[in-house]
Amino acid sequence: MVGSVSAIDSVIFRNLFGTEEIRKIFSDEAYIARCVQVEVALAIAQAKVGIIPQEAAQTIAAKADASALDLERLGAETEIVGYPILPLIRQLVPQCGDAGKYIHWGATTQDIQDTAWMLQMKAGLDVVEREMNAVIADLEKLSKRYRDTAMAGRTHLQHALPVTFGYKCAVWLSGLLRHRERLAQLKPRCLLVQSGGAAGTLASLGDGEEGVKARRQLAEDLGLNDAPITWHVARDVVCEITNFLALVGGTLGKVALDLILMSSNELSEVAEPFVPHRGASSTMPQKRNPISSEVILAASKQLRSHASLALDSMVADFERASGPWHLEWVAIPEAFVIAVGALHQADFALAGLVVNEQQLLNNLHSTKGLIVGEAVMMGLAPYIGRQQAHDVVYDGCKKAIEENKSLFDALVDVKEISSAISQEELKKLCDPVNYLGSAQRQVDSTLALLGR
Repeated sequence: MVGSVSAIDSVIFRNLFGTEEIRKIFSDEAYIARCVQVEVALAIAQAKVGIIPQEAAQTIAAKADASALDLERLGAETEIVGYPILPLIRQLVPQCGDAGKYIHWGATTQDIQDTAWMLQMKAGLDVVEREMNAVIADLEKLSKRYRDTAMAGRTHLQHALPVTFGYKCAVWLSGLLRHRERLAQLKPRCLLVQSGGAAGTLASLGDGEEGVKARRQLAEDLGLNDAPITWHVARDVVCEITNFLALVGGTLGKVALDLILMSSNELSEVAEPFVPHRGASSTMPQKRNPISSEVILAASKQLRSHASLALDSMVADFERASGPWHLEWVAIPEAFVIAVGALHQADFALAGLVVNEQQLLNNLHSTKGLIVGEAVMMGLAPYIGRQQAHDVVYDGCKKAIEENKSLFDALVDVKEISSAISQEELKKLCDPVNYLGSAQRQVDSTLALLGR
C-alpha cells in the first residue's frame, strides 16, 4: 500500500494489528458506500412520509451508484471543503438526473456522516462480538480443563496463596462475559440514526411531524435506533462504543501480561502455540517470544488512547462542533481495527495455549510451603488466637527463609504449635494443594453464567 504510515494498514504490520475483514468495513470505499446508502435511504424514508415524490426516491435508489464515484476527485474536493458530503452530492446528483434535486433533502453533512459511521460501527460490533465469543469459548475450555490444577497465586509478583490455573482463566473469562453483556446493552442505546438538519431542529422539513417521522422511518429502514432528539453534539453514544472497545482491550491486556510473565524462562508455566519461526530472534536461535501477547498488550494501550480521544470529542461547542467531531474520524476506525486485531490474536494464543502442569506444580512448591503461611496461621488461630498465630508463623517463615528450610521443618518443633496440633495436621496445613479455598466453586459459578 503506497503511502501507508499506520501499523493498522501497513503492508508489513497490518496482520499483527488487525484483520482484513475489519479493515474492509472501515475502508474509504466502504465509508463512502455507506454515505451513499444513507443518502438513498433518506430519500426513500422521506418519500414514505410524503416529503419528496415517490418517483424521485425510486430513481435515486436505482441510479445512485457508489462504485461509479471518482474517489480521487472526491478526495481533492474534500480537502477544499473540509468534509466529503458536499463533494459526494456533486457526483450523485448528475447520476440521478432530474430526481437528483431531491438528494440530501433537508439534511446536513453530519447527518450523513454520523449515520454512515453508525452503520460501520454496527457491522464492526458484529465482528467484535464474534471474535469475543471465540475467546470466551477458549477460556471456557481452559477453565474447565484446569479447574483443579493448582498453581501459585501471586500478588506484587510474589507468591501469595495457591489458586488453580482454571481459576485464573475463569477470572479472565468473567470480564469478557461482562463485556458481552455490555455489548448487548449498548446496541439499542448507542446505535442511533442521525437526522436533524443544520442545527438539529429539522426546520428545513417544516414545523410539523414530517421530519421526526422521516427520521423514525430512516432508522427502521437502516436497522438503527431512533433518538428522541438530535445528537449532533451529544457524543456520548460514540464515546460509549469506543470506550467499550477500550474495556475489552483492558481485559485482553491483563490476559496478555499474565501470559508474558508466565512464559518467562524462570516460570515456564505456559507458552503460546508453536508455529515455526513464530517469535524467533534474528540473533538468538533459542528464542520463542510471546508475540501475540506482546501485540495484545500494545493494542490495549492504543485502545485506551483512542478512548481518550472519544472522550475529548464529547466537549463540543453549541449546536455543531467546531473541531472535536474530527477526533472521531481518527478514533473510530482505528479503535475497531485494533480491537478486532487484539481479539484475533487472543483467540490464537488461547486456543492453542501450552500449559506446563508439572511446572505449575514445581513453582507452587518452590517456596517450600511458605505460600501457605496463611493456612498454618488460620489452622492455629482457633487454639492460640489469630494474632499469636500470626506472630508464631511469621517467625517460622523468617527461619525457613534464613536457614533454607521448608515451612514444615521450621515449625514442627515450635512449642506453641506442637502443643496445639499434631505433626500430621501441620503437614497437611503446609501442603499448598490443600489450601484452594472456594477457587473451584467460583470457577463453576463463572462457567454457569454461560448457560451450558
